[in-house]
Amino acid sequence: MNPVEQDEGVPVSVKIRERVQAARKRFHANDNIADFIQPGELELLLDEVEEKMKGVLSSLVIDFEHDHNTDNTARRVAKMYLKEVFQGRYVTAPAITEFPNAEHLNELMIVGPITVRSACSHHFCPIMGKLWIGVLPNEHTNVIGLSKYARLAEWVMGRPQIQEEAVVQLADLIQQKTQPDGLAIVMEASHFCMSWRGVKDVDSKMINSVMRGSFLKDANLRREFLSLIPKKG
Repeated sequence: MNPVEQDEGVPVSVKIRERVQAARKRFHANDNIADFIQPGELELLLDEVEEKMKGVLSSLVIDFEHDHNTDNTARRVAKMYLKEVFQGRYVTAPAITEFPNAEHLNELMIVGPITVRSACSHHFCPIMGKLWIGVLPNEHTNVIGLSKYARLAEWVMGRPQIQEEAVVQLADLIQQKTQPDGLAIVMEASHFCMSWRGVKDVDSKMINSVMRGSFLKDANLRREFLSLIPKKG
C-alpha cells in the first residue's frame, strides 16, 4: 500500500510531524523538513492547509462562499505558502555542480547584488532586499557557478525567517559547499512588518553581515570587500 494511503483519517501534517519528532530534529519556521515528506504528501498537505485557511477566513467573518473575490483565496494562499514563498522548507536543496579549483584561484570574488525575498516569522510579512557574497578561495575550495549562489540564497530565504538567522544559515551552507579560506555576506532588506504595520516606517532598512575565516581575521580584506560593494540604501 502507498504510504500516503495508510492511516486514513490522520492529517498528513501529523504524520510528517511525527517523523520529524521521531528523528529528534527541529521543525522551526526556518528549518527544512523535506527529508520527512514522502512522495505525494506535499499535495495532501496543500489540501490540508487550504481547509485550515478556510477556517481562518471564516473566523475573519469573510463570506468566501459567495464573495467572488475570495472564493478561491484559501487555495491560492495554501499554494503560495507551500510552493512559493515557503518552498525552501519543503523541498531539498538545489543541485549544485562543484568543480575543483584547478587554477588554484586565491583572489577575492564578490557575487551580488542577489535579490532576496522572504517573510518574517513573526508576522509573515514580506522581507525584500539584496545580499552580497564575498569568497576567498584556496586550492582546495570547490568552485560553483555564480547563479548557484542565487539558488542557494533563494532556498534559504524561502522560509519564514528573521534576517539575522537567515544570513547565518546561508553562510553555513556556502561554507559547507565550497570550503573557502574566507566567506563574507552582507544583506540589506526592507521589512514590511515595520512599513505595513506597527510603526509604519517605510524608509527603514536592516543591514547585517556575517564574516568567516580570513574576513574575520584580516581587517584589510574585510575593508576591501566592503569598499567594493556599491553603496547601499
